[in-house]
Amino acid sequence: MAVLAFIIVSVSTPITQWQAFIAYFLAIFIVSLIAKIPTPTLLVRSLIEIPFIFFAILMPFFGTGERFEIGPLNLYRESLLAAAGIVLKGTLGVLSAVVLSTTTTARELLRGLEKLRLPKLMVQIATFMLRYVNVISDEMNRMKIARESRGFIATGLKDWKVLATAASALFIRSYERGERVHLAMLSRGYTGNLPEDYTKAAPLKAWLQGMALPLFALSILISTTVIG
Repeated sequence: MAVLAFIIVSVSTPITQWQAFIAYFLAIFIVSLIAKIPTPTLLVRSLIEIPFIFFAILMPFFGTGERFEIGPLNLYRESLLAAAGIVLKGTLGVLSAVVLSTTTTARELLRGLEKLRLPKLMVQIATFMLRYVNVISDEMNRMKIARESRGFIATGLKDWKVLATAASALFIRSYERGERVHLAMLSRGYTGNLPEDYTKAAPLKAWLQGMALPLFALSILISTTVIG
């Protein structure tokens, strides 16, 4: 919840308030250091946003309105601001997500989604996806070993038919496994709700620690807005 609030505040900040974004990046890196996340790990996992950065790089060259020159380049001011917003806000969101996923287990994330009143069906789907993704991956590896043991090695487009057949077989097996799991759950009294894992209420200290980051971001947003 704290990370979500931080992302909302950072996204709500106008891109022209560059001082605020400097403070946001410093805050997220300080949090990563407190959480003992190696900086190289944080940066490597954030590379997932590179395709969006490539898209943002092209934006200043297209648009309407005021134009200005930087050397041989003719750029549009509004498009440049939009591109900067995508890069800065997207990077903040990715870094925040990396910090959250690195410091929080999948079970705790799902419990948090329940606390945020996400529909129970969606939470259950996510729960089973996390539970069985390794099972399906193991099944796929066994099928690969079986193909290679029979002398098959994919070398080009001519082998796509075999791979497509294997993918369809994997889908059917996964579907049948899901049916068996559902029947097993019904036989054990499943009525649409999974057993709840009751936990103790978080102490005040935990609330203060969790809300420190979004409150800091909110104070930065308010101060930069007032000064600006």
